[in-house]
Amino acid sequence: MPIPLEEIKKLILESIPDASVEIKDLMGDSNHYEAKIRSSKFNNLSKIDQHKLVYKSLKGKMGNELHALSIITEGK
Repeated sequence: MPIPLEEIKKLILESIPDASVEIKDLMGDSNHYEAKIRSSKFNNLSKIDQHKLVYKSLKGKMGNELHALSIITEGK
């Protein structure tokens, strides 16, 4: 079952409260998203560690309800 865009945003903001989050449904199917996330938590972290923070915030939904998510991260 697809996950709504707003649910993805909510999960990210629960774990990374200072984040600014923009999410696009790339295919219009609620399964393929792109997320642009800016947060001070990303400062001084590698891209891999930034992405790990985002994946952790999704609480196991990646690969299950959430099929594909392209992540773009940057510090504030």
